[in-house]
Amino acid sequence: MKRLRRPSRMPIDPYIVLLLGTVGLAALLPARDTAADVVSGAATAAIAFLFFLYGARLSTREALDGLRHWRLHVTVLVCTFVIFPVFGIAARALVPSLLTQPLYQGLLFLTLVPSTIQSSIAFTSIARGNVPAAICAGSFSSLAGIVLTPLLAAGLIGGDTIGFSTDSLLKIVLQLLVPFLAGQVARRWIGEFITRHKKVLGLVDRGSILLVVYTAFSEGVNQGIWHQVSPLRLAGLLGVEAVLLAVMLALTWYGARALGFGRPDRIAIQFAGSKKSLASGLPMASVLFGSHASLAVLPLMLFHQMQLMVCAVIAKRRARDPEATADAPDEPAPHPVQGRPDNRVLR
Repeated sequence: MKRLRRPSRMPIDPYIVLLLGTVGLAALLPARDTAADVVSGAATAAIAFLFFLYGARLSTREALDGLRHWRLHVTVLVCTFVIFPVFGIAARALVPSLLTQPLYQGLLFLTLVPSTIQSSIAFTSIARGNVPAAICAGSFSSLAGIVLTPLLAAGLIGGDTIGFSTDSLLKIVLQLLVPFLAGQVARRWIGEFITRHKKVLGLVDRGSILLVVYTAFSEGVNQGIWHQVSPLRLAGLLGVEAVLLAVMLALTWYGARALGFGRPDRIAIQFAGSKKSLASGLPMASVLFGSHASLAVLPLMLFHQMQLMVCAVIAKRRARDPEATADAPDEPAPHPVQGRPDNRVLR
């Protein structure tokens, strides 16, 4: 009977508390005028640095090895850029009964954003899944999203809302893709340093996202975003996003099993295929939506916090599954094999 006893409380991820605190700070003390310009510039630089770190963390050997697992990566890409958008298009039926047109456009944009990198890796590691596959799947999705997300947004949202042009695509490439490639080039010199200081650099990338969240919500407060969304509409949006997340979590888990993937791969597919990147979505939205970005990214920011809380619980439960040890992926022994990177370096 003792084996059935569990802790009476579920620890809250401090990062979620920080995200909520950042939103509260922006609501009480939003950056305005010159301060807003300074914070916006700092957020742009922070995102560029974040993608530089992503590039420096992904070893070229892991990327090439990951290409051999193409079925997994195609599955994640289909979930991210095909199935998610289909649900986004279907949500048009909820306007105007449940969602306003601007909220629906934000929800549709949410479904077009690429998958996460860092949190997908972390949750896959906690659940004892295929960590190298999660690294590659998240990275490939982010790179594909630099081109696919603006194109899909222009085609599906369009109108006067999306300011898509060659110039906007170039801005996104310069802010996301170029730093990522620069990190890949610099990896030969800074790779060991990043490995040794992965915890400190993890704080850097989380801090970068917090800065971007503060910038986006500050702009929203300055534009009166909370006066544009009634509590009833906000509750409706949260309900729709909860259903969307639940459906995608179930679809990626059971769909991957139907496709013949083993448990470690199914874990990687579930966490990489059901999540959306705030780090990629916010800068893209600021370029594509311009002055309308604050309301457009509200669904993404709410979904991001929801997915973190839900996936944290799922990852811990997956780690306690009876088959977790039996089906765990082949990883280096406690003493890493010489000449091969430690697959757990990005935990």
